[in-house]
Amino acid sequence: MKGMKPQLQAGEYVFCTVADNQIPKDVQPIGIFREAEGTTLIITKQEADRLSISYSFVAAWITLTVHSSLEAVGLTAAISGELTKADISCNVIAAYYHDHLFVAQKDALRTIEILRAMSLNEVVNSQKP
Repeated sequence: MKGMKPQLQAGEYVFCTVADNQIPKDVQPIGIFREAEGTTLIITKQEADRLSISYSFVAAWITLTVHSSLEAVGLTAAISGELTKADISCNVIAAYYHDHLFVAQKDALRTIEILRAMSLNEVVNSQKP
């Protein structure tokens, strides 16, 4: 967590679902995940509204700008634990280079504060003898 710098991405994002292989050609998904029930797309709210794709959760996207290994243990659990204490729901996507958090728009700035405090606390604790 030391060196973790959360970066709030501009815009509003939604998770929506379409029938398998029915991804609109003019959409630019941030993420795609295929499940038996359908294909989940993470797209901008603006794209979803333009294409009349339904959604129920409008999220802010926060990137943890520290290179995290896909084999690292405990990062997601630590973040989840702190956000749970603050009653913040979070969807975590682990990509190749970084972890990405999707939290309710109303919780974005509070989440950034919590993540910065976690990183600062990790730095302070690493300096103790």
